Amino acid sequence: MKNFDSLGIDLSLTGKLTQRDIKEPTKIQELVIPHILNQEDVIFQSATGTGKTFAYLLPLFSNSAKEIVVIAPTLELCSQIKREAEFLGRKACLLIGSANISRQIETLKREKPSVVVGNTARLLQLAHIGKLKFSRTDALILDEGDRLASDEQLAQTTELVRLVHTKRQTIACSATVTGKFRERLAVFTHNAVFLETAEHEILRDRISHWAFFSENRKKLDCLCSFLNAVHAKKVIVFTNNSGQVGNTVARLQYRGIAADGLFSGVEKGCRKQALDNFRRGRLTVLVSSDLAARGLDIPDVTHIVSLDTPFDAEGYIHRVGRTARAGKKGVAVTIGNEEELRRFSSMEKKLGIVVYPKALYCGRIEAADISH
Repeated sequence: MKNFDSLGIDLSLTGKLTQRDIKEPTKIQELVIPHILNQEDVIFQSATGTGKTFAYLLPLFSNSAKEIVVIAPTLELCSQIKREAEFLGRKACLLIGSANISRQIETLKREKPSVVVGNTARLLQLAHIGKLKFSRTDALILDEGDRLASDEQLAQTTELVRLVHTKRQTIACSATVTGKFRERLAVFTHNAVFLETAEHEILRDRISHWAFFSENRKKLDCLCSFLNAVHAKKVIVFTNNSGQVGNTVARLQYRGIAADGLFSGVEKGCRKQALDNFRRGRLTVLVSSDLAARGLDIPDVTHIVSLDTPFDAEGYIHRVGRTARAGKKGVAVTIGNEEELRRFSSMEKKLGIVVYPKALYCGRIEAADISH
């Protein structure tokens, strides 16, 4: 395997990586970095937890790109990218819709950051009032590109991309860049090369997939019993219905389990506090809508629990990718009713994974009897 030096990454950046004991590139980094260093446009797909952010930041910084714009769909992912850019020594500015726009304008004027990270709506708003200009942008990044190219966000993404300097380098990435999303993203690039690693490698090799049957009214009891049985330190619980997050958190707290919630309706400060507490181990459980499934990188999450089956295989990939990061293993648990587990069974075939039916018995997790 190559190291970062042999790939052409600047020594000052490899020195930063050693602070996190990162010595060798991941497979996707090894594939992508030479193309970005060669100033090519790139669209790449790789499983969650494989270092996609560093795959584009390291070569761009090594090439001394002066002005970089990163578009990402969620507050959490934007904040994470900003932290990584600053860790590597660049001045970065976070521009997201839930924050005070006047303060953001003042920050842009005062700090003159070389890296701007934000969501599409706020970047467009600042551009329309003349406070953010893209005439000198060297590189444009579409992180979680499939989400940015979705039916709901495509118009805004297209409008924003058209404002950016045409001689830019364009890079798009996600864990799922397939079909129409890949075609839509290609329109934003100049003959981009498409790169990917072995599909769902981590999903199959490092994550154990379990399924528990439960009627809807008993799901939260099942969740509490499961948490008591595994004694896990960090668990993320997902639900399709953001309105259920608060109720789930309340039930867990009533049972004496340290938990908090994360969904789009929560204020920015509360979301940040919940994430910080979870990251530092002050919480055992973080309950979330699919808001947090995209790009969120929290170390040592051992279990992912879905209180219902995601609507599609891509949703499942993004959820369970919050565990088994940085070479570790994890467990993905789905608690579903009969209809949901039928849908999960079809996902199992599509993703090529093996799902093990489980049951709770006297405080223990055992293989479920599916002979009847």
